[in-house]
Amino acid sequence: MTLLRNLLVGGLVVVLALSLWHFGAVSSGANRPSPPSGEITRTPVLVELFTSEGCSSCPPADRLLEKLDRSQPVREADLIVLSEHVDYWNSLGWKDPYSSHEYSERQSGYAQHFGLNSVYTPQMVVDGDAEFSGGDERRAIQTIESASKAEKIPVVLSSIRLEDKHMLTLHLEAGPLTAAASIRPARILVALADNSDESSVSRGENAGRMLRHVAVLRTLTQVGSIDKRDKFSKDLTFKLNQENPEKLRILAIVQEPTPGKVWGVASFQLSN
Repeated sequence: MTLLRNLLVGGLVVVLALSLWHFGAVSSGANRPSPPSGEITRTPVLVELFTSEGCSSCPPADRLLEKLDRSQPVREADLIVLSEHVDYWNSLGWKDPYSSHEYSERQSGYAQHFGLNSVYTPQMVVDGDAEFSGGDERRAIQTIESASKAEKIPVVLSSIRLEDKHMLTLHLEAGPLTAAASIRPARILVALADNSDESSVSRGENAGRMLRHVAVLRTLTQVGSIDKRDKFSKDLTFKLNQENPEKLRILAIVQEPTPGKVWGVASFQLSN
């Protein structure tokens, strides 16, 4: 009887202890303090700068883009920057080594989207939804703050590997689009960019200057499309021409055609 009584008492103690532990966990969860401000969810925001080494007004905008990238001044935003060098300055004394007619055409698409009569540099475009002079820091901060409140779809880059110096593989997932998106499918783009570049300019409007750039776009490839019904999931392979591929930035952008509004964006730096 003594043994049975001891077993019963011991069992009651265990049950009581487990009950108190469970209650404590639920209560502490209900009263858990809010996460520190540094751990808030940050909305990814794409900031594009159309620029040229042949444009004397562009270096301050280049420095601003680098500052936004480095300092991340908007608490609610994860700024993903991209420097796109146009080619229409190349005939005026200096050929920008990072320029491409493709990026000039992309900027022309934005001009159509925003109802502009012409293109210009430096031009900053935030989430494909707002444009302004690329050197206007106050306007940039205000526009990014507004963009950080917009709903974005999930975009995930994973399994990123340099197979060798000339081959990159990755897995990309995105979507589906939100109900607020247009009825047209959105394009899924992958941008490969140099983490940083610099040039000693010998001619043109910036002759004698050392110019530095961040997140310099080198290739922009459409890899698929997405709508409101289905997700996108695909393994991708890219051939590389960069001298230092280990310092690439990889961006995945979900964007309305034209180009237009950006519904989602993600980035990864191989140097990390």
